[in-house]
Amino acid sequence: MSNARQNILNKVKAALTQKVAKPFPSLPVHASLFQPSLKELELEFVENFTGLLGKFSFCENEAELVEQLQHLVDTRKWSNIYCRETELITKLSELDFTPNYTDNLPDCDAAITGCEYLIARTGSIMLSSASESGRTVSVYAPVHICIAKTSQLIYDIDEALNLVREKYGAELPSVISLATGPSRTADIEKTLVVGVHGPKEVYCFLVDD
Repeated sequence: MSNARQNILNKVKAALTQKVAKPFPSLPVHASLFQPSLKELELEFVENFTGLLGKFSFCENEAELVEQLQHLVDTRKWSNIYCRETELITKLSELDFTPNYTDNLPDCDAAITGCEYLIARTGSIMLSSASESGRTVSVYAPVHICIAKTSQLIYDIDEALNLVREKYGAELPSVISLATGPSRTADIEKTLVVGVHGPKEVYCFLVDD
């Protein structure tokens, strides 16, 4: 290798390893760019989530959750439910919700998961690879059903990420993702198509705890 080429490579390496100065040094590290509105978190999440075509249901307790889940399964005539979260399956079974579970994600009718947090400002569901559901359910299932508790409602993404860091410490999940309503895309004429690259429907059952 020529000296000139080696000098160029050394300069590139030095540039890549050099720390970039903080653009706004006076801004606190954990300052949020968005300020919470005067609405309750539940209301703000519902408005943003349903505005993105998500389907929301509030449950006063776990018994009502199971009642609504069973009604949904019966009404839609779903025969194969995908769920890999052992703790969630056990809890639902104790409440007499025992659908036909399948291990085949591509052929399931719907998939049930928990979540890390619900983001009120964007109407998003924060998921991570730490759960037994892994990384694929919110992408490949035709219908994604998320079960969350009111204590998991957070205003913004940065706050949720800080809580995830506190929760897992050095064992931070390899993937942390946000699911914001059903998958959707638009062509050059701005025609919106739902369910092309992911779930056609996303449900969120919020249980008051």
